[in-house]
Amino acid sequence: MIPEELYRRRRNHNNTPESVLLIIANYIVFAIATQLFAMCTRINGFFWIVLGLLALYNFYIIRKNREEYDRIRIIAYVLSLIGMALLFFVFRSKATPC
Repeated sequence: MIPEELYRRRRNHNNTPESVLLIIANYIVFAIATQLFAMCTRINGFFWIVLGLLALYNFYIIRKNREEYDRIRIIAYVLSLIGMALLFFVFRSKATPC
């Protein structure tokens, strides 16, 4: 009666674009790393290691899905990076001496 393909899970998290998943992953990792390693008046060195690994992950994902990144998605990605920089300054404004 009902085709079997109807119940199969679609690939790529219900067809969410890879660029959106990358932006979400960036924000989650960045927010957690900032809260754990950059909320003292002195930024922990491990914070920079996490950011470096995040940059390598971004480079790998963008190179892997190069054909998906058109002009609109590149603009969205750059705006998300600017948003993360603003988020960093908002978090750092509430830094405490540890």
